[in-house]
Amino acid sequence: MGRNSDARERLLQVAFELIWQQSYGSVSVDIICKRAGVKKGSFYYFFPSKCELTVAAYEEHWQQRRLVYDRAFSPLVPPLERIENYCNAIYDGQKEKLKKAGRVLGCPFSSVACELSTQDEKIRKKSEEIFERGCKYIENALHDAQRDGLIEKYDAARKARAIASFIIGMLLSAKVKNDVEVLRDLAPSVLLLVGIPLPA
Repeated sequence: MGRNSDARERLLQVAFELIWQQSYGSVSVDIICKRAGVKKGSFYYFFPSKCELTVAAYEEHWQQRRLVYDRAFSPLVPPLERIENYCNAIYDGQKEKLKKAGRVLGCPFSSVACELSTQDEKIRKKSEEIFERGCKYIENALHDAQRDGLIEKYDAARKARAIASFIIGMLLSAKVKNDVEVLRDLAPSVLLLVGIPLPA
């Protein structure tokens, strides 16, 4: 049982990393199995298809990533600092990934969504679901900032989606340019969207 569980975890981890670093279309089940050290028959014991593996792998990554969100958006932290901390965590995370992968990888969720949203409904829905989860953290921070009189009153849910979309766009720009420094000023740029002017 332990070995089976370990094999499943390896498949999830390897699939996520390979798809993020390359693309869904370029990564075959054979490649995933070989890199994970798992026999192909075992793969199909756990997952009926590459699509099902991908959905599970992205959910698993989100569950791990939640720790970053929970830390950045802790209610013990002032609301605008939560957003700033989140932006800084994105920049730091992309720098760390650059060291390991040798290039800027951008957002793993939007990357696979862009590739497959018109081809695979399960993967599209999983990407949308994860996007909405991230938006909720931003929305809650905006609500708290409004409650504390730090920013003007507006539709926090709509603003949160706009901010999340802006962040994805910045991540895409960093990936296309292969320049993580594109994200250096992510925090002040997002705070400007929130309604906090840039320092003079």
